[in-house]
Order: sequence, then C-alpha cells, then structure tokens
Amino acid sequence: MGSYIIRRLLQALIVLAIVSILVFLAMQLLPGDPLLIFVGQNRMLEYTEAEINVLRVQFGLDKSLPVQYIDWVTNIFIGDFGTSITYGDKVSTLIGERLPVTLYLGVFAFILSSVFGVLAGVLAAVRRGKWLDSIMTFLANVGITIPIFWLGILMIYFFGLKLSWLPIQGYTSPFTDFWLSTQKLIMPVICLSVVSLASNTRQTRSSMLEVLHQDYVRTAWSKGLKEKDIIIRHTLKNSLIPIVTLAGMHIPIIFGGSVLIETVFNIPGMGRLMVNAVLAQDFAIVRTCFLLISAIVVFANLLVDISYSWLDPRIRYS
Repeated sequence: MGSYIIRRLLQALIVLAIVSILVFLAMQLLPGDPLLIFVGQNRMLEYTEAEINVLRVQFGLDKSLPVQYIDWVTNIFIGDFGTSITYGDKVSTLIGERLPVTLYLGVFAFILSSVFGVLAGVLAAVRRGKWLDSIMTFLANVGITIPIFWLGILMIYFFGLKLSWLPIQGYTSPFTDFWLSTQKLIMPVICLSVVSLASNTRQTRSSMLEVLHQDYVRTAWSKGLKEKDIIIRHTLKNSLIPIVTLAGMHIPIIFGGSVLIETVFNIPGMGRLMVNAVLAQDFAIVRTCFLLISAIVVFANLLVDISYSWLDPRIRYS
C-alpha cells in the first residue's frame, strides 16, 4: 500500500505539472493585454506609457513566456502566488478569503448528494417495480438533466421573490449569524447537489440490483435474516465501489458548478472570483485557482482509490 501511495503521489505531481503548463499557455492565448484591460476599466485614472511599462515590469509581463512560467512555479514553492492586477492584492490573500466559502458550499452539497443519493438508490432497488421505485427513477432522470443555473433562477423567483421564504443572494458566515447563513445556504447547495444526487441515485440503484441477484444474497434471504441486515451488511458495502468512484468524479462537477451558482446567487467564492479574473485576464488568479482545484480533484481521486481496499478486501495494491 505504501509503495502504491508513493507512485500515485508522483503521478499526481506529474498531472499538476501538466495542468500548470496548459493553464499558463491557455491564458497567454487569450486575445488582449491584461494591463490595457485594467487601464481601460479605470477610466478615472490616466496612465502614461511610462507608467504602463512600470506596471508591466512590476507584474513580470515584460519577460519571455518560459521565464514567466519558471518564475511562477518557483514562487509557488515559497508560498507566493503572485499579485492580482485587478485587485492589487496578493492572490493568496484573495483565495484565502474566498476558498472557505466555496468549500463550505461544496462540502455540504457533496454530503447531501452522497447521503440522499445512496439512500434513494437503495430504496429504489429494494422496492424495484413498485411506486417508490418509479418515483425515485423519474426524479433522478429529471434531476440529471436540469441546468443548475436555470434551477437557481427558478428557486430565486419562487422561494425568494414570490414566497419570501429564503434570501435570494449573498453569503453570511455561520460564525456571524448561523440561522441567516443556513437560510442563504439552502438554495445554492440544492442547485449544486441536484445533478450529483440524481447520478448517485441511478448508480446506486443499478449496483444494488446487480448485487441483489448474487447467490450469497439469496442464501442470506433463505436463512431468514432481516432485510435491514441483508441490505447493510451483505449488499450495500459490496455495491459501493462504483458509487464511490462516481462520487469522486462529482467533485470537479461541484467545483465547476460553483462558478455558475456563485454568480447566480452573488456569493463571494472562488467561482465568482475566477469568472471576474478570466474576464479581466488576471493571469495570477486564474492560474492559481485552476491549479488549486486540480490539486483538490487529484487528491480526492487518490482517496477514492485507496478506499477500494477497505470496501473490498479482495483488492490488493502491489
């Protein structure tokens, strides 16, 4: 196991290195000059050509592309992610303020989609062909096709504007006002989790139906064991490998969805920060955000792979 983890960590470093190169080059291919965009957005301030050149040197944009990339990677190892052209602050400071917000939403969405998705899938499989199975399957098929930004707009209209049940925008820390924070959390988390929840329901139902027809499950039924014991001890755990794999694949989907949801609900998280940075061609922010999200996804996939041996003792890593 130890050697396997070391190999996977080395593979993760290679993947992150490739991602860093691709993100760096992709930003360079965008049309326009980030400094000229910044100057154009600040019409109240007049910049001379000499002042623009000073800014270009300050942000390292006067150097060749290979030198810029090497400087960026080298500074990452010492904790310096650069300075934002748009905000004028350190990128580490900006991300430190917004990453907890995105993680707060993402973790709740992941837990909601995993717990209720597995529960709904188990119920649908155990009650196959009954009305409960039909309802769960129908809702899962609808949920997997819903555009989350459209769902967010509908929820704002009905639950925020028409019924006035929930706040329609913004973010409040749970340490500041827990009840208001919970209210503002409900709609964004539902929007973030709906696609993953539907996918988990479909996958759990499929995996459970496959395991329920195994000989050892029929033997357990013939012994007169309780349905709860058969489902939890003999069926669910042996069905979890494809479910856990799918859950790991949902992590980038949830982070990708945060870009839309944070924009729709006006939440000051990393998703909204990335949108503004891409529009302003703020290289330092975009590079760091993409690299950070890639690292989270790679680490999550590593945890998923390691969990296989716990879920199925027959799996061994060499």
